[in-house]
Amino acid sequence: MLSALIVEDDGEIADLIELTLQMQWPGGSCSRVGDGQSAVTLARSQDPDLILLDLGLPTMDGFDVIKEIRRFSAVPLVVVTGRGEEVERVRGLELGADDYVVKPFSPLELLARTKAILRRCHNQIELGSGQPNFDDGYLAIDFARHQAAIERKRIYLTATEFRVLAFLVQNRGFVVSHRSLLAKVWGHEYEDATDYLRVYVRRLREKIEPDPDVPRYLVTERGVGYRFVQSGGRDAFDRAMT
Repeated sequence: MLSALIVEDDGEIADLIELTLQMQWPGGSCSRVGDGQSAVTLARSQDPDLILLDLGLPTMDGFDVIKEIRRFSAVPLVVVTGRGEEVERVRGLELGADDYVVKPFSPLELLARTKAILRRCHNQIELGSGQPNFDDGYLAIDFARHQAAIERKRIYLTATEFRVLAFLVQNRGFVVSHRSLLAKVWGHEYEDATDYLRVYVRRLREKIEPDPDVPRYLVTERGVGYRFVQSGGRDAFDRAMT
C-alpha cells in the first residue's frame, strides 16, 4: 500500500491530491500537513513512499524543506506548485526534487508523473544488472546494492541519480544521447526534458568528480549527450596534480 505525505496549505488542493492518489491506490494512507517544519518532522518519523510538496509554505519555504529532507531521505518527491518559471523548476530539481507539477494541474498529469517516479524508484534496477561492480580505486559502484563510494566512503545518491550513473557506466566509453538517457531513466514521455538531465548530471559531478568544474568521469559531448570515461579516476587526477 502506498503511503504519501501531502504538504499543502490549501485545503481544497490537498483534497484533490489525496483523492487522486486514493483513486489509483485504494487503501493507501495519506498524511497531510500545511507547513514546512511539520513536513520535515513527518518525513523523518513516518518515512513515506512519496511526498507531494507545495513551495509556498508557512514556517519554512518549500525549497528549504527539500534541502532538509534530502539530508536524510531519498524518498520520491514531487513539487506541486504555482511557481512555473524555469528558474524555479531547475532550483527545485537541483535541491533534490524528482519532478515538478505546476498548478493548476490535471489529476491525470499528477497521477502519470507520480506513477512514473514510483516505477523508476521501485523497479530498480535493470540498469547494470548482471554486470560486475565498477571499482577503479577512486570511484566504486555496487549495482546490486545500488550504492556508490568515493575512496571507500559511501556517498548518498537518490534513486534517479543512481540510475543515471548506472546507465552511463553500463555504456562507458560510448556517447549516450540525451534522448536515450532520458527515455531509459525517466521514460519516453520525458525525452525532451533536457533541463532535467543537465541538473542531474551536475548533481552527480558534484558528488563523484574530484573537480566538478573539470569533469573526468562524466564528459559532455556538446549537442549530443554524455560519456562516462573509465580512465577518469584517481590515477588521472593524481597525474594532473603532479
